[in-house]
Amino acid sequence: MKRRDFIKTVTAGVGGISVLGAQGQSKAPAKKPLRIAVIGCGDRGIRTLLPESLKEWVVALVDPDPRHIEDALAKVRKVAPSVDIASIRIYSDYRKLFDEMGKELDAVMIASPNHHHAPTALLAMRHGIHVYCEKPLTHTIYEAEQLKAAAEKYGVVTQMGQHGHSNEGCRRLYEYIRAGAIGQVREVHCWTTRCNGLMSSHNSPVLPLPKDFDWDNWIGPAQYCDFHDDLHPHNWHLWKDFGNGSIGNQGCHIFDASYWALNLKAPEAVEVEDMHGGDEGVWPIRTRIRWDFPAREGMVPVKIYWYDGLAAGVEYSEKTVQKRWRSVNKREWQNVPPLLDELEKKYNRNFGRNGSLLVGDKGVMTIGPYGDGCRIVPEEAHRAFPVPEKTLPRVKGTHQEDFFQACHNNTKACANFDYSVPLAEIVLLGDLAMLAGPHRRVEWDSDAMRCPNMPELNQYVKSTYRAGWKI
Repeated sequence: MKRRDFIKTVTAGVGGISVLGAQGQSKAPAKKPLRIAVIGCGDRGIRTLLPESLKEWVVALVDPDPRHIEDALAKVRKVAPSVDIASIRIYSDYRKLFDEMGKELDAVMIASPNHHHAPTALLAMRHGIHVYCEKPLTHTIYEAEQLKAAAEKYGVVTQMGQHGHSNEGCRRLYEYIRAGAIGQVREVHCWTTRCNGLMSSHNSPVLPLPKDFDWDNWIGPAQYCDFHDDLHPHNWHLWKDFGNGSIGNQGCHIFDASYWALNLKAPEAVEVEDMHGGDEGVWPIRTRIRWDFPAREGMVPVKIYWYDGLAAGVEYSEKTVQKRWRSVNKREWQNVPPLLDELEKKYNRNFGRNGSLLVGDKGVMTIGPYGDGCRIVPEEAHRAFPVPEKTLPRVKGTHQEDFFQACHNNTKACANFDYSVPLAEIVLLGDLAMLAGPHRRVEWDSDAMRCPNMPELNQYVKSTYRAGWKI
C-alpha cells in the first residue's frame, strides 16, 4: 500500500482485508489466538499493549491520529516482521470498529485518553468482547460502577492496567503485612514525580490541526474544544474534560499494593490538605490529599496521604517540569512526604522518586510504584523478620499475558474489574476533593455514590456526554 493511500485509509476509518492467520511468532500458541483490537495507539498503546497483543493476533488498530497509526504499524514491522500489515484493519472511530467487526473480535486493549475508556469498554462488553483497560479505568466514579456491572452481566474477562499488580513485590507486601511484620498500619504516605496540571487553562494557544487528524473523534464524548498546545498526545492528563491529573495518572499504580494488603474499602471521607495551581479547566500542579478509611475486619482505621507535583516555593517552568510527561525534573523540586526525607537521612537510603511508606505500630515498610522494592525499614529489620509463607498465587509472565490466559480459559484475570473498580473509585475521589477545594472534608457514601455533606459535588460523580456519544 502506498503511503498516500494508507493515509486516506486511516482518515476514512477502514483498513485492509480480514486477517487469515496467526501473526508469525516463532512458537505458535497452543490454543487458537485471540483476535485483538488495540484502541489508542499513543505511547502506552504502542510501547506495551501492541507488542504484548502481537503474542496473540492483532486484527485492528484504532486511533484518530494517523501519525499514531503509522507508528503502530512500524512497531508491528519491528516486533513481528512476518505479519501482513495490509491484513490489519484501521479505524479512527471505535464505534465503527464495533459496528463492522463486533463479531470478529475476542478482546480489546484500551489505551485511549480517560474520557473514552468507559464508552469503549461498554460497547465491547455488550458485544461479548473481553476488555483490558488502562488506569484509572474511567473518567468518573459512576462510569467505573457501570463497567463493573456490565462485566458481570455479559460474563467477559476484564483487567485494569495497573501492571504492578502482577509483580512479586505486590504479593510480598500483602504477605508481610498479614504476617504482622509492622503491626497495625495506621498511615500510608505516597508520592510521585508527576505534575499533571497547569497554573491556568488560559495560556494554551490554539494550534492548526495536524494533517488528517480526526479531531472530532478524539474529542468524542467530551465537550468540544479547539486543538491547542498542552493537550495531545499525552498532556490531556492535565485537563479536567479529558484526564484526571497526577492522581489519575499514577494513583492506581502507587496505591495498589497498600489497597490490597490493607483490605481497603471505600473511604469515609477525603480532603485536600494543600493545593496549588489549577482552575476551572485544568488540574493543579501540586496537591497533598488525605483519605480516611474506617476499621476493617482485624484492621484499625488508616489514613492514606498523597503527594504530587512541585514542592512549595519551586517555580513552575520548563526547567523544573519536563514538558512531554509533566514530571518534576529533580528530586529536590518534588513535593514529597516529610517522613520520606526523614527516613532517607536517618538510614542513608534512597526510596525512589515514586513510592509508598506504610507506617505501623511496630515499624515501617516501603514499596515502589509497581510492586518493586518491598522491604521493611531499616534493612536490618527486614533481614531479622522471618520470611512469611507465600499465601497468594503468583502470576506467570506479564500482566497482559495473565489477561490473555484468563480469556483463553474463561477465568478471572488478576486486577479484574471486581478488584480494580473500588481502587479506581478511591483514586477518582481525589479528583472530587480537588474540585471541592483545600481544607474541605468531603464525606462519601459509596452505596449511594454521593457526597452527603457537599451535594454540589454530586454532579461530578457522573459524566456528561456530547450528542451522539452517550452509551
